[in-house]
Amino acid sequence: MISGKITRISGPIVYAEGLEGCGLYDVVDVGDKKLIGEIIRQDKGKATIQVYEDDTGMKIGEEVTSFERPLSLRLGPGLVGTIYDGIQRPLEAMFADSGAFLAPGVRTEPLDVQKRWHFEVVDGIAQGSAIAPGLVLGFVQETSSIRHAIMVPPMIRGRTLKTFSGAGDYTVDDVIATTEFDEEIRLSHYWPLRRPRPYRQKLAVSQPLITGQRVIDVFFPLSKGGTAAIPGGFGTGKTMTQHAVAKWCDADLIVYIGCGERGNEMTDVLTEFPTLIDPRTGRSLMERTILIANTSNMPVAAREVSLYSGITLAEYYRDMGMHVAIMADSTSRWAEALRELSGRMEEMPAEEGFPAYLPTRLAEFYERAGRVDSLCGKEGSVSVIGAVSPPGGDFSEPVTQHTKRFIRCFWALDRELANARHYPAIGWIESYSEYADEIREWWDKLDPKWAEIRLAALDLLKKEQRLQQIVRLIGPDALPDGERLVLTVADMIKNGFLQQSAFDAVDVYSLPEKQIQILVLMMAFYHRALAVIKQGAPLAKVTALPVREEIVRIKSTVPNDKLEMVNEIEGHLDAQMGELERMYRKVAAL
Repeated sequence: MISGKITRISGPIVYAEGLEGCGLYDVVDVGDKKLIGEIIRQDKGKATIQVYEDDTGMKIGEEVTSFERPLSLRLGPGLVGTIYDGIQRPLEAMFADSGAFLAPGVRTEPLDVQKRWHFEVVDGIAQGSAIAPGLVLGFVQETSSIRHAIMVPPMIRGRTLKTFSGAGDYTVDDVIATTEFDEEIRLSHYWPLRRPRPYRQKLAVSQPLITGQRVIDVFFPLSKGGTAAIPGGFGTGKTMTQHAVAKWCDADLIVYIGCGERGNEMTDVLTEFPTLIDPRTGRSLMERTILIANTSNMPVAAREVSLYSGITLAEYYRDMGMHVAIMADSTSRWAEALRELSGRMEEMPAEEGFPAYLPTRLAEFYERAGRVDSLCGKEGSVSVIGAVSPPGGDFSEPVTQHTKRFIRCFWALDRELANARHYPAIGWIESYSEYADEIREWWDKLDPKWAEIRLAALDLLKKEQRLQQIVRLIGPDALPDGERLVLTVADMIKNGFLQQSAFDAVDVYSLPEKQIQILVLMMAFYHRALAVIKQGAPLAKVTALPVREEIVRIKSTVPNDKLEMVNEIEGHLDAQMGELERMYRKVAAL
């Protein structure tokens, strides 16, 4: 260890001398209270340190001690179901030790070092076995939903097992194997949180992350291993959308990062998630969730590092062959932490005071997402969904604009939709997804009409937007029936497809099969209605058909396990439209 002295204090930024030999991003103990810090700038023994705890009362001259290793996370069984702060301190364990108010310098092991885990050995692994980084030695049943693979850590250089303890019950500190270089392998290991974990190969995305939210899955899909942003002003539903995706998406593991949101929003997450039931297993959602809680009143440095903590945990489970989804709420608060730390270090600001390296930091985060062939030979992925909170809902501000450079799925929340209680409030004009072509093959196997119907419905919604401008000037009655039909069917799509109720037991989640069937019926209604209107039928006759309301109500009247009911409604459409067509065919003949 190397020791130095504090020479200057500027909020969460501390300057120290005497730290020759320390590396960039080394973890340090700062001051008499032993606060956790990290060296973020180093110049000839003079170090700039960001402190991750409240440094009130710290004085110049107090000692700084470097551990000569980077800030790292402890990875092993026991992570899932735990609530951490940004530097992997388990909040529930700290609450039990020190109460509701955390004293500066309090340390608690990130994993339970007393708990014994039953370790099952993979066939063929024994003393003398050849090994390589990423090789799976065995498994631990972490929760009922997560089978935790114990792998050879990526930094192990040994090629054979000198000793191997075999199956049994072990703590995370117990040595289960050693290599010929006397390197020790335990159930847990440390990994620097700013360093991406290695993999064999990055793969092209090909499979959608199914969320059960129709506007996302059909119109603006996200792939497994993809990146998405949810920008929106205050109250437009960013957190609510992330909650819905976290609960219903088909990821194996959820990492929810609260990086700087208001305390009441994070409290909702902490109190609500443990009570939620995983729809796939019927057990607690926390059995496949890791929460990282950093609110706006916590030290900004801890807020800044929380994103790296979350992505490192996600990569660890990705390396086991799991599909992991990250919810980051919100990257704007994280960027504000960067701005404050940059100001404290007296760096030259860029636009709106943000540091010039903001795009680089955003890229470092989002580029760690992806679908990979992991070192253990299994396919895994990390999907990142980051909420952005632009002031006043202004998408031209720097964080939103720079984020758009590194993501391929943009779910823009619309203030007017939110005010109208239309949720999810994802606007269909500004939103986009660049994954539609990559995942088309998956949808084509489910229903070949997906791509065609999706584009036709989006085109109809854009026509409706243009017609609304005319309607505002001269009213809807001045439009011909064909164009008024566009307005009618667009309303059907908005109310019967895009709008979704989290309080409706049926509507809260839609199977992909149901999603596409609803949209196919709506577009079939449009084309059949347009044809009969051209034959001379008035729009009022078409809109009065009972089947129109039946189609709109499919989302809440047809359960996912009774999709055959949609065929009945399709039969009603054929019968009622067919009757109109015959009637006006006779009229035209006369």
